[in-house]
Amino acid sequence: MLRRRAAPYGCANTLGTTMASIKHSAGFDIQQPIQRVFPLFSAEGETLWVPGWTYENIMGSKELREDYIFLTESHDHASTRAIWLVKRFEPENHFVQFYKVEPEEKVGIITIQCSAKEQSLTHTQVTYEYIGLSRKGNAFIASFSKQKYREFIDEWHSLLTSHFKSAD
Repeated sequence: MLRRRAAPYGCANTLGTTMASIKHSAGFDIQQPIQRVFPLFSAEGETLWVPGWTYENIMGSKELREDYIFLTESHDHASTRAIWLVKRFEPENHFVQFYKVEPEEKVGIITIQCSAKEQSLTHTQVTYEYIGLSRKGNAFIASFSKQKYREFIDEWHSLLTSHFKSAD
């Protein structure tokens, strides 16, 4: 769903008055206990299943928590260095939410909610919302279709399935 927003009072962007935004959500099931699945949605956890995933740990610890910050280069829809900030982290609820800031391009809000369907079956719901900060960011948003998002999330499912097959 593509939306246009008026720039907030006192907030200028490189477009002058409008910022595009889009939000997609999709889920998948993994035949694994939630205790094995949820920890993989962290900066360190993604190194185990996402090809080419690297991050710069600027916090000194690998343990995820609210306000944890890390950096990535050109990964996960980014065309530039991205600053990731953990907005909410509720491990007891298997919930994590990140801000991903690509300066002068776009801001992402990524939400991951895992739920146990059975003892060894986990449902993962992933939501990406992007807000454009420039023409380049708005162009990405205009091209980020529901179909492209579904393909992206299907790849997550495939990569996680492969990870667990090789780990078992």
